[in-house]
Amino acid sequence: MKVLIDAGHGIDTPGKRSPDGKFREYLWNREIADLVFYGLLGSGISAQLVVKETNDVSLRNRVNRVNTVCNKEGVSNVILVSIHSNAAGNGSAWMNAKGWSCYTTKGVTKSDTIAECLYDAFEAEFKDRKIRKDMSDGDRDWEENFYIIQKSKCPAVLIENFFYDNKEECEWLLKDETKERIALAIVKGIKRYLKR
Repeated sequence: MKVLIDAGHGIDTPGKRSPDGKFREYLWNREIADLVFYGLLGSGISAQLVVKETNDVSLRNRVNRVNTVCNKEGVSNVILVSIHSNAAGNGSAWMNAKGWSCYTTKGVTKSDTIAECLYDAFEAEFKDRKIRKDMSDGDRDWEENFYIIQKSKCPAVLIENFFYDNKEECEWLLKDETKERIALAIVKGIKRYLKR
């Protein structure tokens, strides 16, 4: 099994930063992706970064990279985890929304199982933090047809790691300990899925 790790957005993406400018989503996503990548390799799991560049690689190009791996390895031997951090506003003011969430495409798919494993890992690691859930269809993940997860051939999820336009969560997200804990939870969730 090969795990593809996508770090969302790029340095050129408009907005995607905290109101005070201290949090840059493209950079933070890449830090987490690197930690997850090396955490998986250290656990003996085959992993690959979808984006190594800092510029904004288009969603179409990202999907092409994912699907090239799927064609080579076989769709059933690949999963994709796209890493993001959330925002409730446009970056001009601090907002009140907070919490972690995971997205899959609409309907019942293998991606739901990945999401459930990630929810288990994050609920265990972050008992003191809000975990956002949508139980309307019987499981915890949120469902949206985001391009990266909809167009990828393999099972795919998109993680929103808390809110960088919430002042308290933003300061917390910037701590090295927080980054390590988030990456560890992602690795644990992936390992939980791979054991199934």
